[in-house]
Amino acid sequence: MIAVISILLISFLLIASLYAFIFGKVHKKSYFSYEIFYTLLVVYFTVLTSFACLYFVLSFQGVLLLDDGKLHRLPPLETLAHSFYFSGVTLMTVGYGDITPIGWGRLLALIESLIGYILPPAFFLKIWQGKNGERLSR
Repeated sequence: MIAVISILLISFLLIASLYAFIFGKVHKKSYFSYEIFYTLLVVYFTVLTSFACLYFVLSFQGVLLLDDGKLHRLPPLETLAHSFYFSGVTLMTVGYGDITPIGWGRLLALIESLIGYILPPAFFLKIWQGKNGERLSR
């Protein structure tokens, strides 16, 4: 019972916080930009999909993803699913360690994780520069 109440409370607070961030105008002007937010989502999706396709294509050339430290022969559809999963986990986090790249896949994973770390500060900087540009023009 306590777990259910805790989950409902956390869910309510999360939704309320997101609503206040997007729609609330505590100050005279909100600096939330739908254009930049949607651009960030599109860029993340594009990078994730591109790297997943790279992993998938390279899996036929011997650059493989090890599942739990073991090499498995998987059908192409399951290999594609593993590629998307690995790409998403690598882009959004450091990785869980359940799927491990070998060969050139390691270099690709490093590049993808670097992109994943650089994207949020780059978009934040874009918003911050726009905010400072408005102050200077006044």
